[in-house]
Amino acid sequence: MSKIRNPAELEELREQLQSERDPEKLVITICNGTGCHAYNCERVIEAIKSELVAQKQDGNVEVRATGCHGFCERGPIVVINPAGIFYQRVAPDDAAEIVSETITNHNVIDRLLYVDPATDETITNENDVNFYKAQTRLVFGDNVRIDPASILDYIAIGGYSALAKVLQTMNPDEVIDEIKASDLRGRGGAGFSTGRKWEACRDSEGETKYVICNADEGDPGAYMDRSLLEGNPHSILEGMIIGAFAVGSHEGYVYVRHEYPLAVKNLEIAIKQAEKHGLLGEEILGSGFDFDVKISRGGGAFVCGESTALMASIEGKPGDPSPKYIHTTEKGLWDMPTNLNNVETWANVPLIINNGSGWYSEIGTESSKGTKIFSLVGKINNTGLVEVPMGITLREVIYDIGGGISGGKKFKAVQTGGPSGGCIPESLLDLPVDYESLSEHGSMMGSGGMIVMDEDTCMVDMARYFIDFLEGESCGKCVPCREGLCRMGEVLGRICEGRGREGDIELLEDLCELLTDASLCGLGTSAANPVLTTIAYFRDEYIAHIKEKRCPAGVCKSLIHYIIDEAACTGCGACLKACPEGAITGDAKQVHTINAGKCIKCGICYDVCKFDAVRKE
Repeated sequence: MSKIRNPAELEELREQLQSERDPEKLVITICNGTGCHAYNCERVIEAIKSELVAQKQDGNVEVRATGCHGFCERGPIVVINPAGIFYQRVAPDDAAEIVSETITNHNVIDRLLYVDPATDETITNENDVNFYKAQTRLVFGDNVRIDPASILDYIAIGGYSALAKVLQTMNPDEVIDEIKASDLRGRGGAGFSTGRKWEACRDSEGETKYVICNADEGDPGAYMDRSLLEGNPHSILEGMIIGAFAVGSHEGYVYVRHEYPLAVKNLEIAIKQAEKHGLLGEEILGSGFDFDVKISRGGGAFVCGESTALMASIEGKPGDPSPKYIHTTEKGLWDMPTNLNNVETWANVPLIINNGSGWYSEIGTESSKGTKIFSLVGKINNTGLVEVPMGITLREVIYDIGGGISGGKKFKAVQTGGPSGGCIPESLLDLPVDYESLSEHGSMMGSGGMIVMDEDTCMVDMARYFIDFLEGESCGKCVPCREGLCRMGEVLGRICEGRGREGDIELLEDLCELLTDASLCGLGTSAANPVLTTIAYFRDEYIAHIKEKRCPAGVCKSLIHYIIDEAACTGCGACLKACPEGAITGDAKQVHTINAGKCIKCGICYDVCKFDAVRKE
């Protein structure tokens, strides 16, 4: 269609699109996010389309390839609306039965339904799945409603109405006041007031001002921003255009990781569509306001999530942080005033404009408003992306949404905030999830990573893992971070290897203080959190490693000794056959033994024993 020239034409188009949609029409929505791509969702999509044609149902049913549905471990996910029938782990071979049974004969296929691991209840409707029931999907919810490659889908559900409202009825100061009144805080980690940041950029002097979307999401196990960009790129663009209007910018960038090809593809499509329809470029909706967006692809450096490093990378320089004597809202990209927010922050903006700051500020806690998307991963039954109101407790997230700990194991800790976040123990499970509460207990909100650990997790080894990660991602520019992380990694490494000594805990605490007080950027100043919290809440494990040369969780190889319990061994021979070093001896149906001198502590014998006869000491 031709360019939309004003808000009235946009509304006419929306009404036309809505009138053409039959709410009772069968729509098969299939998750087409990266997680489901790993399980051949593209083949599922093509198989269902082919079967609809073969069974002469293609004229009665719409197939919509959507963004991520969130319940990633159950992918590929297929939801048949309007009934909301929820099929999970669908394979291409299931397509014929889905069309013949569910589409043609209106029968539910029981084997494709979700079974709740806590209750063994078989659930038919998507809205009855506990993983979804306890969520508040304000930002992420539209992912399941639209094809991310269709701007018309986005417009049909209200897309760009917030932009039209801003350009038609508001001035920049009013927009900033509305965002300030909502108390929206940056979702990228720091939690700074979004409205105040916009105001600072607006008030800064400069011929050119820039707006940037930070999509450099590098936390291990985190993919919230990726899924939003893949599934609903227009919501981010709309937020950016509104922000650009408010601060007086006419040029924007989306800085996205090189490892996000599908997000880049869908974003490129969205930008071209928005330009074609007059929602990007010159004279947006006939308002006289111009704004262009470009994509800048990063090389995957974790440190480029830091604002000054990110901007240096966009400029074509090495992604190294710089001292923030002057805020980037005053001198940022190419020394011009620059407003940087992350993907999730931008996606919140249209919601606030459409629904009002009062509506938004009613969600959450006194100081942390709205919802937050978390990547819930680790030793938990229901892994995936969850969106919850600020103030929900960790217990509710882990047990009500996450379905508890997998394998019937006991919960031990949860690490929030990415590699620089802290590990929170079981005694704090009722801690509210908000900026202040997490910080008070040594962790952080971060961008939204949430890694659950069970009783088989060694907290010393966990601290070592995160410090090794941060050491590898440090730019090396400042001595406290470069040398402090290296030294900390050495100390943690030798503790895990059974070479820890008296004073190592105190040495780690001193190094943590050095990093926190003297590092150049946020990577270094927050890097101590995993070590400080594991020492604070799991000090006994450090002591066991150092003094007793024992790993209570049985993880650190140097501190593990495998034995065979004579009372439990049946002489089945499974361990003997599996041992790669021939360290196990014994006749059939006789008690077996392990030669400690030959044992390489690979743990294969422990894994294959069906009688729990192989034990760790």
